Amino acid sequence: MADITNQGKPATQETLAMHFGFLDDEDKFFALTNRLKAMLRDGQLERIDGIHFSIAPLPTILTGQVACNPKGFGFVVLDDMPDLFLHEKQMRLVFDGDTVEAVATEYRGKTEARIIQVIKHSQLEFIGKLSLDDEGYFVQLSGVNAHQPITVTAENVQTMNAAVGDDVKVCLIDLPTYQEFATGKITELLTSLNDRELIIETTLYNYGIPHEFSQAALTQALKFDEPTDTDFKNRVDLRHLPLVTIDGEDSRDFDDAVYAEKRAGGNYRVVVAIADVSHYVTPQSALDQDAYARGTSVYFPHRVIPMLPEALSNGLCSLNPKVDRLCMVADIKVSRAGKVTGYEFYPAVMHSQARLTYNQVNAYFNDPTNETLPDELVRNSAVLKSIDTLHQLYLVLDARRENRGAMAFETAETYIKFDKQGDIIDIVARTRGDAHKLIEEMMLLANTCAANFSLKHELPVLYRNHDKPNDEKSARLHEYVKSFGLSFPSEAPTHEDYQRIIKATADRPDAISIHSMLLRSMMQANYSPDNIGHFGLAYDEYSHFTSPIRRYPDLMLHRAIKDKVTHRKPATPIYHSLDDAGEQTSLTERRAEEASRDVETWLKCHYMQRHIGDEFNATVTTVTNFGLFVTLDALFIEGLIHISQLGDEYFTYDEREQKLIGERGSRFGLGDGLVIQVAGVNMDLLQIDFRLIEQLNRIDKNGDSQMIPSKPANDKSDTKNERSKKHRRKSNQSK
Repeated sequence: MADITNQGKPATQETLAMHFGFLDDEDKFFALTNRLKAMLRDGQLERIDGIHFSIAPLPTILTGQVACNPKGFGFVVLDDMPDLFLHEKQMRLVFDGDTVEAVATEYRGKTEARIIQVIKHSQLEFIGKLSLDDEGYFVQLSGVNAHQPITVTAENVQTMNAAVGDDVKVCLIDLPTYQEFATGKITELLTSLNDRELIIETTLYNYGIPHEFSQAALTQALKFDEPTDTDFKNRVDLRHLPLVTIDGEDSRDFDDAVYAEKRAGGNYRVVVAIADVSHYVTPQSALDQDAYARGTSVYFPHRVIPMLPEALSNGLCSLNPKVDRLCMVADIKVSRAGKVTGYEFYPAVMHSQARLTYNQVNAYFNDPTNETLPDELVRNSAVLKSIDTLHQLYLVLDARRENRGAMAFETAETYIKFDKQGDIIDIVARTRGDAHKLIEEMMLLANTCAANFSLKHELPVLYRNHDKPNDEKSARLHEYVKSFGLSFPSEAPTHEDYQRIIKATADRPDAISIHSMLLRSMMQANYSPDNIGHFGLAYDEYSHFTSPIRRYPDLMLHRAIKDKVTHRKPATPIYHSLDDAGEQTSLTERRAEEASRDVETWLKCHYMQRHIGDEFNATVTTVTNFGLFVTLDALFIEGLIHISQLGDEYFTYDEREQKLIGERGSRFGLGDGLVIQVAGVNMDLLQIDFRLIEQLNRIDKNGDSQMIPSKPANDKSDTKNERSKKHRRKSNQSK
């Protein structure tokens, strides 16, 4: 075929058939037709003027990462290009997260990807359920890899004493092909794990998150002793300062301690002491290799996958109370107006006076005479004085934060409570008091000073960047906020534009929904060696300095600053380049966030299986052309009311106003209050389906709530008051 088409002229099918000598052979002509179709589909040929064929130019080979969909198809995710669709046949070769080489092909008028080769499989171990069919045993994976059953032998099943239905860990032996599924070997039974433990374990494998430290790293971590006078040499001794840690009730690793004092003229001195992880984790050591691979600690409900072994993360590196600890210090001078007037960084030794919690410090701020306050707080006048000074400074910095245009969104943070068996007993709102915000402001101070120091001295570090919104997202947001009478630029919005919308909508009942839309319009923050500033925080320069126990970029920054202030020659890092380190740490951060979100979603879906048929009050949080996403008011769990469940009328989607409008007058928009019934839960897709029982109120464009006097057309049940009573009864029982 190449011979004839390479003569310089495209050829028709008849010309090709004549060349091969079977123009009059109907069967061979039909076979040629199918072959030409296949070659067109695979990009080997191209059609000219509808009837002529020519050898296609060599396609561009693209490298990307596979993103699987639980429904069996997927995409090749490419840098700086639209994702390419992967048909089910192509999906036979890959698992989620695999790195592939592919080419773009045309099929039925659509561009798809054809995989040339799998460069790297994202994981070689999986967790699934042992199953049996007519062809033998296999491990059925769940979620995004459900399309890839892994065949195992009967002998392996027998040796492991596994039974059909058992959750097992399986290791790949032979990779999948178009013709054959992958084969593997069961290496561990997971029957002793409860549901919560199992989904966390499964998620770790699905995302390829390292969760077992190398023996070399564990051995290295255990070799360190408590710090001594030898370690204190060439460090500033801050053990006399009443430094304290303020963290959550269940925190086990303490990165940061704080202290503040008033200076002449109403100015302030702030000492932010951060765990000196760099003293223990040196470049290219076994600990460093494991930390770089993890990139960050991963937080699940009741379980943490730490970046460092616990001997360090909860021990020697953690700023535990009443023990000497090595630290890196940002010693900052702040004017009475909240402006940084000077700073210095230095290695130090400290002795935390108290391990305080947010709840304790908030209780003190609310009532200093509270008799339940801990002795470490109320009986230590130096600690109390520092806490009071920190609070005064926080109020100054908070006002300055608002003046510079930093954004403070109304969002709902939740906390899941479990019983001893690992089952959810309640989901409650997590409140943020002044103690949380105080620590946040002190950390922002240290982070910005570290970024400024790094830029001034051209240090080899990663900056925490948050780019401006792109024009496409800005244009959509412009149309959306216009629907409730506010203005927003369609191009190049500023911090002040966002802040104005946040303030104008803060007291509306649909504030959380509106602020979620604002958040979705913004770019994702990342790590890069090139500083572009932080749009959301309204900083020209920003970095992460304050959490080296759980974030690798912070550890990198500590090393660079320490090398500079101690005049030490930098050691060769583990990464090839700062660009590589930026990509790796950004990727591991996203991986950790997605894994945590998946586990939380699974737990909520699992919990809602107990409530199928129950009714709850809910609020509309997202409007789409196929229905409403609503969040349960009492439990903060999101689900979908499909458009078919909204009533017996035709609905039109108004994207600009974010509303569904019915032909007979029904209207649903963000912030509307509803009564819903739990219709079903799909654990494979992690989706909760609701059906509408009643619309209670509607939010108008001014943010006012209007009660709805009548029920939807398909609701022929009891009255609104009776329904509200029934809802309250059921939702109380659910707790």
